[in-house]
Amino acid sequence: MKHQPSLAISLALALTACNGMITDGDDHVGAGIEEDTVTDGSGDDTTSGNAPMVSVELEESDAAIANPERGYYVGYDLTRPDRAPLVRASGRALAISVVHLDDFRSQPISSSLLAALDAGFDAARANGFKIILRFSYHSGYDGDAPKSVILGHIDQLEPLLREHADVIAVMQGGFIGAWGEWHSSTNGLDNPTDRAAIINALLAALPPSRNLQLRRPTFKHDFAPGGPLDASEAWDGSDRARLGHHNDCFLASSSDYGTYASPIETWKQYVADDGRYTAIGGETCAIYAPRTDCTNAVAEMERLHFSYLNQEYNRNVLAIWDDQGCAAEVDQRLGYRFAVTRVAHTERVAPGGVLDLELDVVNRGFASPYNERPVEVVLDDGTTRRVVRLAADARTWASGVKTTLTVRLRIPAEAVAGAHTVSLRLPDAEPSLAEDPRYAIQLANEGVWLSATGDNLIIDALTIDPEAPGPRDPSANELVELR
Repeated sequence: MKHQPSLAISLALALTACNGMITDGDDHVGAGIEEDTVTDGSGDDTTSGNAPMVSVELEESDAAIANPERGYYVGYDLTRPDRAPLVRASGRALAISVVHLDDFRSQPISSSLLAALDAGFDAARANGFKIILRFSYHSGYDGDAPKSVILGHIDQLEPLLREHADVIAVMQGGFIGAWGEWHSSTNGLDNPTDRAAIINALLAALPPSRNLQLRRPTFKHDFAPGGPLDASEAWDGSDRARLGHHNDCFLASSSDYGTYASPIETWKQYVADDGRYTAIGGETCAIYAPRTDCTNAVAEMERLHFSYLNQEYNRNVLAIWDDQGCAAEVDQRLGYRFAVTRVAHTERVAPGGVLDLELDVVNRGFASPYNERPVEVVLDDGTTRRVVRLAADARTWASGVKTTLTVRLRIPAEAVAGAHTVSLRLPDAEPSLAEDPRYAIQLANEGVWLSATGDNLIIDALTIDPEAPGPRDPSANELVELR
């Protein structure tokens, strides 16, 4: 960590003035970065007679981080759980599983395949990664299945989708047409009515916490008209809010091989607006200079809020990014990339007293998380670890924005005197994964990650001092956020 001299409390208050908008000379953020403020507190005087505030700057890291639900993905055959360890071994935390139903175009899915899929999901969980899920009846232009068969298959799959939703990062529409990419159906399913029936079935089969991605923005518009999402609809559980986009010929032509209908710019902006609140990703499939050149590629991923890309295809396009020097940037910035640039906190706190805490969080990534992401603060004296979940969701920490998180925490009256560490923790929202550090978000800061717990150390020595000034509650028995 890089420490600055302690600041008097008057300076700490000045930083929170003017609606909390902070200008700290952070050149790394760059021109055009927005500033936003998330304030969680009781609305009382932030000092309450406490000891002075101190401020610490944290150093950012340029390391590639295999954080959950983002980045380059690799392939994983769900019917081969023995191959699950290869995903993390490749340095990735995200895999695509395209499940082939070629043998079931006219019959139910066999119990043996369902059991194999069940084991494949379990293996993903055991090995600490998540899955982009798609079902298809072939890898090419062979026949798909009739709508009645597809709907029956979705009914069969629903128990699996719900049981294993914790390790499903996002699901793609699939089922229809060539590669399950919703074109060239041999059963006449390339129409809004049949697509709507399958979308409805998939949204009902998936738990409300999960997004469904469609292959073209016009497909979402046909199903759920009303233009792209805005902030008032974000994450409200509606069908519109749960529909994202996957582009499997990203940058391959002016229309990305038909991904965008005419007028192309209108539909591209639709995805860009939607991408602030839904899952966006895909793969490249052909060189198309200059769109596939670094300058244009990075700008488009930033605009569209890309969270993931295929590491294995198209290798010719990826080689261009290596040659032109943007490969590392893409690897770092796909999805979210959070860093805490400044921490201000009460210098000393009495047992039962109040810790005022203020964090500047920047998101250097192309996107924000598309699944719920809780925010926790951890207080640890080396013997006792206390965790409080804040009234915050990291999905709101938008790409290109510096967010100021302001919280007040009541320290338990039984907290022992001495130095305590304070950490920021961003666990998975699913109870089955919440305590697994492999599914927690690592900050892009130097020296903060505690891999055993999934904590990010932001204060290495907070002093709990019975003589510290400020009001206290002798009956306080747990670490809580004051609102």
